[in-house]
Amino acid sequence: MKQILLIAAGEWRYWLRSRLALGSAVIFLLLFTVTSVLSSLHIEAQSHARGEHQTEAEDTFLAQPDRHPHRMVHYGHYLFRTAAPLASFDPGLDMVTGQSIFLEGHRQNTVMFAESAASADFGGLSWLSPALVYQLFAPLIIILLGYGSIAREREASVLAPLMALGVSGQQLVAGKALALLSFVLLLLCPLLLSSSVALSKGESLNALLLLTGFYFIYLSLWLVLTLLASTIFIKRANVLLTLFGLWLGLNLVLPSLAVNAISGTAPTAGKIESDLTMLADLRKLGDGHNANDPAFTKLKADLLAKHGVENVADLPVNFRGIVAMYSEKKLSQVLNEYANNRMTAELQQEQNLQRYGWFSPALAIAAASRAIAGTDLNHYHLFQTQAEEVRFNFVQGLNRAHAEVLSYQNDINRNADAAAWAKARVDASNWQVLEAYKFQTAALLERYSNAYPALQMLLIWLMLVTGILFWRGGSIKP
Repeated sequence: MKQILLIAAGEWRYWLRSRLALGSAVIFLLLFTVTSVLSSLHIEAQSHARGEHQTEAEDTFLAQPDRHPHRMVHYGHYLFRTAAPLASFDPGLDMVTGQSIFLEGHRQNTVMFAESAASADFGGLSWLSPALVYQLFAPLIIILLGYGSIAREREASVLAPLMALGVSGQQLVAGKALALLSFVLLLLCPLLLSSSVALSKGESLNALLLLTGFYFIYLSLWLVLTLLASTIFIKRANVLLTLFGLWLGLNLVLPSLAVNAISGTAPTAGKIESDLTMLADLRKLGDGHNANDPAFTKLKADLLAKHGVENVADLPVNFRGIVAMYSEKKLSQVLNEYANNRMTAELQQEQNLQRYGWFSPALAIAAASRAIAGTDLNHYHLFQTQAEEVRFNFVQGLNRAHAEVLSYQNDINRNADAAAWAKARVDASNWQVLEAYKFQTAALLERYSNAYPALQMLLIWLMLVTGILFWRGGSIKP
């Protein structure tokens, strides 16, 4: 163990003398600091704006005067998705997916308004985030620092004296790995410091530690790959060229090819095609605005029999409101079926893409990072699911007021004159069916469950390459 520590200390002395470690750390820290500050400012501004818009939308809805309840069904309401606490570190899909949705009766609208303004804020680096700095540039720093660890000793003819002193190849590898591992731990300090801001926004400490652990595994993998290349090739130039090619292939080329492959082999149905099919199914349910639609004949008969009357005018409730409630329930079931099919297809595409993490650890760490940060596809779907729940609840609340508060006679006579129209309004207190909304990320256990497949890939990558490295270390020769 003493020899391993001495080798690690010697490696650090070399780095400090050559200013390699210091220069690499400064470059990385500057890049991370700039992206962290810009990302935090942007996310904070957007979250504040969305929060204000959400409050304004709720206040505007609740402040509406007395109206016919179905007018409020179509007046609708907006929901805004505020950013997850860790979105400033890893915005994930938030930069390309919509952040708001308009809710109204009889339909499910799509999420709108992706944050295209980010391009103006970041210029040509609009794609760059603190998470990508760790995913793409931290491996380069490790390569730059460690590519010559073994090859340098061989070029300087130091291996023979070391081994003559009883230092085995595996001990040499372990010492170099320990030095690089300590540097990896230093690289992770900015991640912990910057993401700790998320604690003040409600994120758990366990989430931060879990995120840091995932990146530790990922960077350790690059550490091992770097040392492995340094044991295989004799000249440092060949090691550096090989590692740069490996970085280029694993981090840029393969992810791009994987996305193109998934898009070509598992396409999802287009919106127009899906909408046409869905509209055909919705027509079979009848028109909820027309209480005399044949689709509601059985509903009418059952209701009359239940209350022992012969005419809907004699019912203790407004039949038109009952039809609205019944129609909305049936319609929502069909809408949810199509929405679930679409989300299932999107998740299948995402899972197919994640499987390429067996070939590219960059895809695996990106998936794990988004999952823990709460900015992955699952959270985009969670917002849509929560929005539909809000939509259905407030629409059905208004339909219930239509059935129970507004009389049938006043309802059917509402267009007779101005006085009749006034009688067809209900008190604005009925708008209180709308509840306050704030988007929350899923529980940490669920986020970890979503990240677990990617974690498996990273661990298997790390164990496999580490095994090869120490096997190779046993055969190192001067």
